[in-house]
Amino acid sequence: MRVALVNDYEVVVRGVASMLRTYRAEVEVVELDLREDVGLPVDITLYDTFASPQGDRPNVHRLSLNPRAGKVVVYSWNMNPGLVAAALANGASAYLSKALSARQLVDALKAVYSGEHAQLIKPKKAVTVVGGDWPGREEGLTQREAEVLALITQGLSNAEIVEQTLLSINSVKTYIRSCYRRIGVTNRANAILWGIEHGFRPDRGQIRHPRA
Repeated sequence: MRVALVNDYEVVVRGVASMLRTYRAEVEVVELDLREDVGLPVDITLYDTFASPQGDRPNVHRLSLNPRAGKVVVYSWNMNPGLVAAALANGASAYLSKALSARQLVDALKAVYSGEHAQLIKPKKAVTVVGGDWPGREEGLTQREAEVLALITQGLSNAEIVEQTLLSINSVKTYIRSCYRRIGVTNRANAILWGIEHGFRPDRGQIRHPRA
């Protein structure tokens, strides 16, 4: 099964590719797309929502119209039923939880490709995810903190972050405070400078047949 991974951050898609490396006999990652459309024909396009628009936005609809993209699958922490329904109505073939282990993710992608399972796939019980990667992980940022910092670095206001992530304004403020403590800054301007210096600006490009 040929798969393309889509996100604005190379470290994020390479992290997902690394999760899948043990299963390369079942899943071949043929392309990483960083703010670029899928260029090679694939069976599945996995759209990671880290610091990117959610599945109900035009990005997913555009992917679903690309004949090279195959079935578009949204990969997200946000399992809000309304958002899931909107993503599916927007052209996604399935919606997968980031709480899936690597084995579960591979099985889910295979199920989506074959059409065997329901469109919403999430683990039956809570698990700790150790796979994947994100900017700021080595500095101790959680994925949610890193996502909020990435959006701040992109220039989004708190209200715009709420709109893009569908988090509550209080949650966004909490992530901002904890993020500031971890990186040792006290205001937005210094947080943006820190983000620029530590890989929080979106990438652009297309990486074909990436090495694990």
